[in-house]
Amino acid sequence: MGAAMPLSSDTRLRRFTTAEHWIHRLIAIDIGLLIVTAAFLYIPDLSSRVGNRYFFKMSHVILGFALPIPVILAFCFLAFRLDVRRLNRFTRVDWEWMRSKDRRTGRLAVGKFNAGQKLNAAFQFGAIIVMFVTGAFLWFNGLVSIDLRTGFTFVHDWLALLMTVVVIGHVYKAYREPYARQGLRTGFVPRDWAMREHRGWAEAMTDTASDSAKEG
Repeated sequence: MGAAMPLSSDTRLRRFTTAEHWIHRLIAIDIGLLIVTAAFLYIPDLSSRVGNRYFFKMSHVILGFALPIPVILAFCFLAFRLDVRRLNRFTRVDWEWMRSKDRRTGRLAVGKFNAGQKLNAAFQFGAIIVMFVTGAFLWFNGLVSIDLRTGFTFVHDWLALLMTVVVIGHVYKAYREPYARQGLRTGFVPRDWAMREHRGWAEAMTDTASDSAKEG
């Protein structure tokens, strides 16, 4: 898979590849199921209603160990690696975006990802690593002392709660952004939306399309 390129229509821009769509979906499903199974483990009323705590415990463990797999597979695709570079680069425009009240008018030359998306990605990636490590030590608890297990439990539980809050916020924001969801679902977004929300990226993609047309 190559980098995302403008395709098929003057009114649309290619934002994500099919591989990126499925990677995002797999990670979202895994995290969603982890939150659900954790709820059944930590909320007594839910556990008592189901009466099969062992099933949810094993499901939670399997889902936790499986979570890094789609992340690792994602790095096999060029488009994903290019997007990681974009997410990992905080620019002057990003700082201005965070301070501006008119950040969504197209005035700022925002790149493919805005500052909020970059911060969310950084938190989620870091949280996945911490949750995986602490969860692994809690499962293989004979490798660490009781004091360390207590510390790992504290970090794992409270970070899980924080992740749940962030995920709910992320879903809420996505619900309010139909074109952003469309970009992940179909790979394409309207050019006018891109010019308003991510002008720097949209202009770069338009220039790339123009150069390709001239060469053709």
